[in-house]
Amino acid sequence: MARILLAEDDNSLRPYLARALRRDGHDVVSVRDGMEALMHLGPDKFDLLLADIVMPELDGIELARRAERSDPNIRVMFITGFAAVAMQSHRQGKHAAKVLSKPFHLKDVVAEVQSLLDEAGVLSTDRPEDPGGL
Repeated sequence: MARILLAEDDNSLRPYLARALRRDGHDVVSVRDGMEALMHLGPDKFDLLLADIVMPELDGIELARRAERSDPNIRVMFITGFAAVAMQSHRQGKHAAKVLSKPFHLKDVVAEVQSLLDEAGVLSTDRPEDPGGL
């Protein structure tokens, strides 16, 4: 099971993303913005940061930079409703970030997360056969 830090300011989307990732067997810490996510980066270790790019106070790009400084092995995936041209080559740390554009289907997010984690060699042993209704 992978540990995922989900930072998404959309209150209607965040619980659905968290639930879909949990159904896929991941341990998800879900927060409403980048500042709240920062509080988890020091004491907790995560395999993946899944962050919206545009958030109040601290955007996803700066959050990713700080996360990669804190843990160079963390993988980063951005979700955004805006054109992702500026993010096409986010390579602060050792790994390129993946960018998913909204709107998206939850199955696609779960599949992209799993692909990124598989590539990173993060095993998810508790994954159910069928994530159930995504």
